[in-house]
Amino acid sequence: MKWWFYIGIVLMVLVVGCTPPGPLSEGEGISPDSPAAARHSLSQGEGPTHEALENIDSLMWKEADSALKVMMEFAASPEADSMDVFEGHYCQVLVAELLFKNDYAQSNRTEVLKAVGYFDSIVDLHGADVRGVSPQKDVAVRERDAFLAARAHYINGAGYYEHDSLIEACTEYLCALRMMEGHFEEKVLVGHKARFMALTYNRLVELFSAQYMQEPAIYCGKRGLVYTRIAPTSPYGVSNVLYRIGKQYDKLKVADSAAYYYDRALEIMPDRNNLIYRDIVSSRALFDYEWHHDTIRALDSLKRMAAQAADERERLHRFPTIGNIYQDIRQYDSAKAYLMPVFESENEAIDKKLAARVLHIIAISEGDTLNASQYAQILVEDVTSTANKQLRNSQLNDLFQKYLQEKQEKAFALERLEARRRNLWIGGMVALLAIVGLAVAIVTRRSHKKRLAAQEAEAQRRLDEASQRLTETTQRHDAAERELQTKVEQATLHTREVLQQRAMALYHGKEKDKLRRILAEFDGIYPKARERMMAAYPDLSMQEYELCVLGYFDFRAKEIAQLMDLQEGTVYRYRSTIRKKTGADDLEALVGRFLD
Repeated sequence: MKWWFYIGIVLMVLVVGCTPPGPLSEGEGISPDSPAAARHSLSQGEGPTHEALENIDSLMWKEADSALKVMMEFAASPEADSMDVFEGHYCQVLVAELLFKNDYAQSNRTEVLKAVGYFDSIVDLHGADVRGVSPQKDVAVRERDAFLAARAHYINGAGYYEHDSLIEACTEYLCALRMMEGHFEEKVLVGHKARFMALTYNRLVELFSAQYMQEPAIYCGKRGLVYTRIAPTSPYGVSNVLYRIGKQYDKLKVADSAAYYYDRALEIMPDRNNLIYRDIVSSRALFDYEWHHDTIRALDSLKRMAAQAADERERLHRFPTIGNIYQDIRQYDSAKAYLMPVFESENEAIDKKLAARVLHIIAISEGDTLNASQYAQILVEDVTSTANKQLRNSQLNDLFQKYLQEKQEKAFALERLEARRRNLWIGGMVALLAIVGLAVAIVTRRSHKKRLAAQEAEAQRRLDEASQRLTETTQRHDAAERELQTKVEQATLHTREVLQQRAMALYHGKEKDKLRRILAEFDGIYPKARERMMAAYPDLSMQEYELCVLGYFDFRAKEIAQLMDLQEGTVYRYRSTIRKKTGADDLEALVGRFLD
């Protein structure tokens, strides 16, 4: 009672000490909680100028109880009276957070609501997105205000949750997440920011789990696990989140996933003397009983955890699970030994519904209608709120699905933006490469043209030289050929002259058979002449051939007649016949065509 009285007095001092001052000295008539007042404060450069508030805030993340004591001292100091509008609302958020972290009820609800509106107006004034903004000083101010706005929504949600306003609480928690995810990139969510994200997701896990909304609870649990690993909320923070995720899978009857998260939570537990460890062992024991029917081992673990309970409340909290197992194996007396202390407890923090449900089953099995009716009365009261729970769960699910949809749309928008930036970058690089390639192609083409022109000029030069050489060679060849032809003609003429002289010598000589000797001389010089000529003119007779040869030697008709032993007139007839057969008038030319 002494502590409650002391805390009550301190809270009154805090509320009075943190109340924002009246109208501003400049801008008379402006409400101190209005957006106009926020704009005026920021224009004057106002902010957490009191180092004490910053120190309390920093200490709160490490030692919340010590920070509460320091806040009490600050609220009673003259410095608390000199705070401006910003500092007053900042102070109220800190007070609410310190009360929450020290397990005290939120007593400054009105001031928290004002702080929420105030910080929202600041964030709206600065803009919805602080990423990419400069200069750095403005970015720091915007990030500070966005973080404070998110914290204000979070602690306001905690206040709603204390009053069982789950829809409002869920709305505020999700708003806090939107504020953080909309103002900060994932890579900067470290330190206090990561811890805040973990706390917010964990609060949603608690809220959804209490309403038996396993899928949203699992999603929030896994997201909370990411940030808890970055900035643990406590030495048992990661184990606690793993345990909560496993609990949701257990409720969904997904055995493999439940066992994995239970076992992982136990593996990384730093020690065993804590509530979270006892919760995990108890849940794992019940899981083993339901899936493996290991009754003795499950009861032994549950009883050990109940015996190690830190207080009576925890001990009674663990009894219904033990009683439920005893009821399941039909050991009703043992079951009632654990269930009746829970049902008869006067501690309002103890939930009697589970004990009443199991006792109601036992009473019906034993035919105890009186007690069955008594237990049923509590269950009927619980059933009457089922419709309201379903409506509330539907609203909670709508809020959560809307949050997921918005988050997905933002992710798609960012992905499209990144894709657009990537495409622009790729397009720019392609364009740059195309320009460079085109430039290289132009330069290469010009160089190629120059080389080709040089090669063509060189080839033309060589061709001209070759043509010149060929012309000269041809001329030399023609000259040589003409010379050779001349020599051949001269040789032929000489040979003919020699043959004519020999033939004349034979004709005037005294040898017998002059014709045969003259023809032999001709055949000796031109051995193929007869064959060629007879082949050309197969109608020629041998005498006609011989007459042609004698005509080649330029013998007159009279001389031919003497050599061939013919009449001179016969010689003329033969010549006429030869002309008809060969078409040649000159016998000398006719024979000359067939010589070697």
